[in-house]
Amino acid sequence: MAEIKKVSGIIISDFDYGESSRILNLLTADYGIIGVIAKGSRNIKSPFCNVSQKLTYGNFYLYYKEKKLSILKEVDLIDSFFGIRNDIIKISYALFILDLAEQVYKESKEKDILKQVLNALEKIAAGFDPLVVTLILKLRFLNYLGVAPVVDNCVLCQSVKGIKTLSVRRGGYVCYQCYEDEDIYDKKTIKMLRMLCYVDIKKISKINIQANVKKEINKFLEQYYRDYTGIFMRSDEFLNKISELE
Repeated sequence: MAEIKKVSGIIISDFDYGESSRILNLLTADYGIIGVIAKGSRNIKSPFCNVSQKLTYGNFYLYYKEKKLSILKEVDLIDSFFGIRNDIIKISYALFILDLAEQVYKESKEKDILKQVLNALEKIAAGFDPLVVTLILKLRFLNYLGVAPVVDNCVLCQSVKGIKTLSVRRGGYVCYQCYEDEDIYDKKTIKMLRMLCYVDIKKISKINIQANVKKEINKFLEQYYRDYTGIFMRSDEFLNKISELE
């Protein structure tokens, strides 16, 4: 039998397996993404029934098999994010974050992703604006992917003065001298994007961003991800509809 290991992580995706089991994908700091079989977990009498679903964060005791499916032995639950699960808007953003985190990890292998995801989920559970939290996380992930937009100066001439707009095509700030035919963004959007690039999610105590600014930043990042990362989120359109309901 394989060695039993204690692994801290969160379930980011799950799939039915056989007649009563599930395959869980755990995002961890030490081992990356681990595939785990939770035998019998679809049976309501199983001790794994309530701890083998997305958003479950805990210590997982596994018969660990490197580069193969491990087998779940036991779970010590740390947080199920119950306050998120019962809110359609919060759960929509949370599931988007899990999906994005899985894709970004596969591209970057960045160990810090688990911590950032947990910080984001904690803020959403605490009642912070889930769209803003998601935007901050998306900006942080661009750093991990090595394609973050330039927001300290003009991407073309490096001037720190006279910034006119943002440009997806150019990859960041564009000044008046270098401007050609880029879309014009609100000045508040330009400043807020830079601020969000440097925000530590865990230290946020207050978020208050105008709706039009959030919408513009969201639009910019959706296009930026498509053009620079190769990551396409089918849930983007759904989240846009959800944000209009808020």
